[in-house]
Amino acid sequence: MSFLDTLRQWDEAVACVDKAHLSQALEILVSIEEPNSKIYFNIGCLHLINQELDAAEKAFDRSIGKDEHLAVAFFQRGITFYKKKRYEESFADFQHAFKELRGNQLIDYKALGLRHKLHACEVLHNMALSEAHLGHWEKAREHLVSALNYKTESKLNLIDRALQSTLKQKLFQPAVVSSTALFRPNKHYVAELEKRDYLGKAKVVSSIIPQDEFSGFAPLQPQVEDGPTGPKAPEVLRAFEGEPHIVLFEFVPETSGELAVVPGNIVFVLQKGADNWASVVFNGRRGLVPHNYLERMEINLTSKPNQDGNSQGNDVPDPPRREAPTRTESKPGIYTLNINSEDNTNSEAADGGEKSACIVKVHYTFNLALYIDCGSPYATLAEMISKKLLLPADKITLSSTSPAAGLTVMDASTDMQGIWSSANCGRITLWCDIKEEPLKDNNPGVHVIALYSYESTNLEDLTFNQGDTILLLTKVNQDWFEGQCNGETGIFPAAFVEVPVDAK
Repeated sequence: MSFLDTLRQWDEAVACVDKAHLSQALEILVSIEEPNSKIYFNIGCLHLINQELDAAEKAFDRSIGKDEHLAVAFFQRGITFYKKKRYEESFADFQHAFKELRGNQLIDYKALGLRHKLHACEVLHNMALSEAHLGHWEKAREHLVSALNYKTESKLNLIDRALQSTLKQKLFQPAVVSSTALFRPNKHYVAELEKRDYLGKAKVVSSIIPQDEFSGFAPLQPQVEDGPTGPKAPEVLRAFEGEPHIVLFEFVPETSGELAVVPGNIVFVLQKGADNWASVVFNGRRGLVPHNYLERMEINLTSKPNQDGNSQGNDVPDPPRREAPTRTESKPGIYTLNINSEDNTNSEAADGGEKSACIVKVHYTFNLALYIDCGSPYATLAEMISKKLLLPADKITLSSTSPAAGLTVMDASTDMQGIWSSANCGRITLWCDIKEEPLKDNNPGVHVIALYSYESTNLEDLTFNQGDTILLLTKVNQDWFEGQCNGETGIFPAAFVEVPVDAK
C-alpha cells in the first residue's frame, strides 16, 4: 500500500470517529496494510473504548514495537493492564511512561497530531493507584508526594483527593486519556490529497477571426504568405547551470549521494571539490561523480551554412551525437583504459607501448578514484593514495575488504598479485583509514566518569550508564573516544563523559 493510500484511509477513519462511527473507523484502520506506530495506537484506543482488552493490548504492543519512546502508548497499555487487573504489569508500563517524560512536567503531543497533554503528575498518580491495588500503601503515598513536584493547577485537586484516599487506605479512580484523543495525519499532507486543476481551460480574449471559439494554450496565428519553410529559430537559447562535461568512463555509484553515468553522457559540473569529486547535474538529478571521469567540452552555437550554402544565423542547434566519443590519443605518462575493447585480457598494447592501468576507488571520509599501473607494489600504491589525501604514507591503513565484511589490512607483505588479479573490468575498491591517535602521553590508566547514559546502536559502540567509570583506550577523533567498561570495549561520544584536565 502506498503512502498516499495509507494517509487517505487514516484521515477517513479519524473523520468517522468525529462522527461517532467508531466501528467503521476501526474497520478502516485495521484494513491498512502497514500501519505505523500512531495508527496502531489509534486501533488500541478504539478497542479500549469497546472494552476489547486483549485486542487493545496487542495493538499497543505493536505501537510500542514501532516506537519504543512513545510514552502515551505505554500509558494506554498501562490502563489496559489495569482494567485486566494485572497491576504489576500496569505499574511497570506507567513507570516506563514516566521515564520517557525525561524529567519534564508534561509532553504536548499536538505537534504529532494528538490533541492531548500527558502530565507527569498523572503518570505518578496511576503508579500510586497500581501500588495501592497491590497493598503497598506506603509506596503509593510516596508516588503521590512526588507527583506534587510535577503538579499543575489543573491537576492539583486530582493529587490531593488521591492523597486523602491513601491515608484512609481507600482506592481512587485512575487518570485516563480522552476516548476521542487519536493521532491525526498531518493536515498539510491531507490537503495535498485533493486534486487541483492548476492549468484550467484557456479561452480567447481577443482574436482577428470573427466568432473564434478556439480553446487551448496558444492563440491562433494568422497565415502569412511566403513564410519560412524551415523551423523558426528560438529567440532565447536555454542557459544551463554549470559547465558542460562529457563522461569518459562508466561510473557505478556505491552511496546514495553518487550519480550513475556512462561514457558519452553530458553532465553539467556545478562545483569541483578539493577531494576530486564533482557535483554535477544529469537528467535533472544532482549527484557526485569523480572529476577525472569527465572532460570539459565546448558548445559551439555559431552559425553554419545550410545545404543551400546560405548561413543560418541563430539557427536551431544540431542534435547531439548518438555515439559516445572515444579518446584516440593518450598524453605521455597518462594511462588510459580501452573500455570498448573486445579483448581486455591483455590491456597492454603490443605495438603502442601503452601500459595497463587500473582504476582504484578508495573509500575514506570521502571517496576518491585514481589510476595506478597494474602490478604496482604496495609501497607505490600507499604513496599515491597518501599524496591524494595529503597525509604521510605511514599514517594510513589500507584494507581490501569493507568494515562490514571484516577489514583485511594490507601491508608490505600483502600478495599484491592477488589484489591486482581480483580487478573487475579494470577496477578495484579499497578502504582507507587513519591510524588511531593515542591519548596524551599514551597513558592507558586514564579513567573518566559518564555524565549521561549511552545505549549502543551499532556493534562497535560501548553501552554504559550514568556514573559508570570508563577506561579510555584511544582518542578516535575530537568527537569519539574508544574505551572499556563492564568488560566491553567500544566507541562512544566524547560529550557523554567528563575527561580529567591533565588528560585533555
